[in-house]
Amino acid sequence: MDILLLGPPGAGKGTQAAHIRERHGLLHLSTGDMLRSAVARGTPAGLAAREIMNCGGLVSDDIIIGMIAERLDQPDARGGAIFDGFPRTPLQAEALDQLLAAKGRGINHVIELVVDAAALVDRVSGRFTCGTCNAGYHDRHQRPAEEGICDHCGGDRFTRRPDDNAATVATRLAEYEAKTAPILPYYAARGLVRKLDGMAAIESVSQAVDAILDPASASICEPVVS
Repeated sequence: MDILLLGPPGAGKGTQAAHIRERHGLLHLSTGDMLRSAVARGTPAGLAAREIMNCGGLVSDDIIIGMIAERLDQPDARGGAIFDGFPRTPLQAEALDQLLAAKGRGINHVIELVVDAAALVDRVSGRFTCGTCNAGYHDRHQRPAEEGICDHCGGDRFTRRPDDNAATVATRLAEYEAKTAPILPYYAARGLVRKLDGMAAIESVSQAVDAILDPASASICEPVVS
């Protein structure tokens, strides 16, 4: 089973991808992670990407598709994958379809996490993480039980992403709507898109995802959006 997970930065894609990986055994394919790994390992696609990056250029769709093809041929990817960060355009979606078809596969589900823009800005701009174990916290919604001490590992060093601020989040939301959301009609025409309320509780969203991926075991009402 191959699925596409969509949503703007901060919608909870990483959290749900981790849940899907653990619960359903699918490989999480992040194009950013793949790019770094391919470059570090010196694969054919990685070498091509490194040359372009060293010259300050943008990695082409062909190279990204090549990296995905390389990764899908590895044993841990044969049971299915979660695509996160690719495709972002209709042309990329078509290229991914062609790649998967050549391997006897295809996108089975497209799950979009829909968010409220104002609430998302609040959610993202308050995030911080433990610098030791990477556990996530929030200024207003999830502070450590003991101030300055991580609940999970006892670390006392916390970090914030420099782009987790209101202005940057608003810009990233606009970019998502302009560049990534247009691929939804491509998949909707094939009846593949399911929209979930990304602002719902994490557990509720995870249950809704499970209901989509394994309907036979589902017994809950999913937080869908119209």
